[in-house]
Amino acid sequence: MSLRPRSGEQVPPLTARVARASNPGGTTAIWVRDRLNGLWREEDFADWYPRDGRPGLSPAQLATVCVLQFLLGLPDRQAAEAVRCRIGFKYAMAMEPDDPGFHPPQCAGRLP
Repeated sequence: MSLRPRSGEQVPPLTARVARASNPGGTTAIWVRDRLNGLWREEDFADWYPRDGRPGLSPAQLATVCVLQFLLGLPDRQAAEAVRCRIGFKYAMAMEPDDPGFHPPQCAGRLP
């Protein structure tokens, strides 16, 4: 798996407008992004990935969702759903509002 470069780490303007309009008081995810912005970048993880292979998920985004998952006490499936459905999570991860997010890890023997 290789590191898939992201087009930018800034919150897309539409995502920022929708997140601020729908959550004027903010959310945990918005707070995390606003305070931890720039804490980690794709380059920080580049040595962990080979140069070739199937592109992997953004390690900076995965780090962000792990922090949010811990803070909010979410299991893997609910954290992945929040990335797909919550504008605050999309804001925290600098995703466009229509980004499909990702699916939770599949574990053998677990029910969906």
